[in-house]
Amino acid sequence: MKNKEHGQVEAGPDLPLEDSARRRGLTRGQVVAVGTLVAVLLIGALAAPGTTASVIVWSGWVLFCWMAVFRAAACLLSLVPAPVSPAPAQWPAYTVVAPLRGEAEVVAGLIAQLDALDYPRDRLQGLILVEPDDPETGAAAFAAPRPDWIEVRVAPPGEPRTKPRALNVALGWATGALITVYDAEDAPDPGQLREAAARFAAADRTLVCLQAPLRIRTRGGARESFVHGQFAAEYAALFEILLPALARLGWPFPLGGTSNHFRAEALRRAGGWDAWNVTEDADLGFRLWRKGYRLGVLTLPTWEPPPADVAAWVPQRTRWLKGYMQTLGVQLRHPLALGWRGMLALTFTLIQTLLAAALYAVTAAWTVWLLALWVVTGLPPLAPFGGFVTVAAGIISAWLACAVGCRRAGRPYGWKLMLSAPGYWALQSLAMAHAVVRLVHQPFAWDKTPHGLADVAVHTRAAPLDEGPAPALGGAGAPARRLPVPAHHPRVGGLRAARQRRRAQA
Repeated sequence: MKNKEHGQVEAGPDLPLEDSARRRGLTRGQVVAVGTLVAVLLIGALAAPGTTASVIVWSGWVLFCWMAVFRAAACLLSLVPAPVSPAPAQWPAYTVVAPLRGEAEVVAGLIAQLDALDYPRDRLQGLILVEPDDPETGAAAFAAPRPDWIEVRVAPPGEPRTKPRALNVALGWATGALITVYDAEDAPDPGQLREAAARFAAADRTLVCLQAPLRIRTRGGARESFVHGQFAAEYAALFEILLPALARLGWPFPLGGTSNHFRAEALRRAGGWDAWNVTEDADLGFRLWRKGYRLGVLTLPTWEPPPADVAAWVPQRTRWLKGYMQTLGVQLRHPLALGWRGMLALTFTLIQTLLAAALYAVTAAWTVWLLALWVVTGLPPLAPFGGFVTVAAGIISAWLACAVGCRRAGRPYGWKLMLSAPGYWALQSLAMAHAVVRLVHQPFAWDKTPHGLADVAVHTRAAPLDEGPAPALGGAGAPARRLPVPAHHPRVGGLRAARQRRRAQA
């Protein structure tokens, strides 16, 4: 739909309420399922409390042990190499979208990263979206030099003011047969678009999404903190191990929030992004599966900075967990449409993450208490054997996935990271508690992560990812230019105060 006054697209494709997190609460089928489960547990607790408790405990142990086994098996499944596809006869038109909000200081670096992409310039459309209530970022984006194929547009006013809504707006403007999304602080491998285009050209039309691996790095020379190392290992386990394993099995998986590449027409048919889900990426991966499509993974990565510290990590993780709960609620409205493979994938990703986050701190406290009693009294703890086996299996499989994933991502994973990992995992329970509260009181609030450690060194094919000079912004067929700032945007001089505020927050 067009805005008659400004000629802008008002919104992207609308999802049915049944497929959106905008609908809050349980459906009738979910109420019946939850009510039946509660009734069975109550009857069991009254009739045979000991047996019922044992069944619940042993079911939990078995579930977590199977999750640990799957995580270990994923290390082997992910060894299967991704297919190598020949270049197509003609490179398809490609739309690159970068939604920005509160990111004036990284606009120039983003444009440099996009201009370093190795793809025919006459086949590219770049859309940098800024919000009407963010004049600092808008001024910086309009003032920044950029190649002819990249344009800056202002999203029309509307609700909710979230990243997925901006992506839907961009989808309405997109002209490419393929479309990808990058965040402001991303540094994608220059060959990523060519790899994705070749894979799509060689595959059948059911393959509609390819996820690039996301890897973490800090600014060159910066010392990595506890959060940086653990966050990088967590990303390595997810994007180098779990998602490739699920892709090899032909199962769905939650997408990352960036560097996912789509067939634009299939994305429109699926309804675009859910503007009301704060982890729209996770939701979209499973919704595409329910629509009969397939997902895959790429080999060429995108580099991202980690959260600056725990104060920045907690809001980000809170939003992720809140969004996972939203996504789980939406996807379980259609359990039969997911099928057994979709349900298993949902269990090994979102359900496992939520259950583990809820139990990490409790499990850690229980383990420390029992070990402390052992040290003080000299007597071995009288604890269930199954409980210790479950905890040990979970820790060992997590260490294994992190170690193998870090090796593939080119990162170290030594004993210091291993021994400090349980402390990092326990922090997730804090974020989980916040997520539950926010889901009830602020379900659609979007916690923005500051980019205090962004590394804006531009990638080139001839130099290592962490080295090499930035190429000139202009290239053959893509001269740099500076467009005038529109009259309704403040001048760039207003950026200093915004930058100072963000540094104070970081």
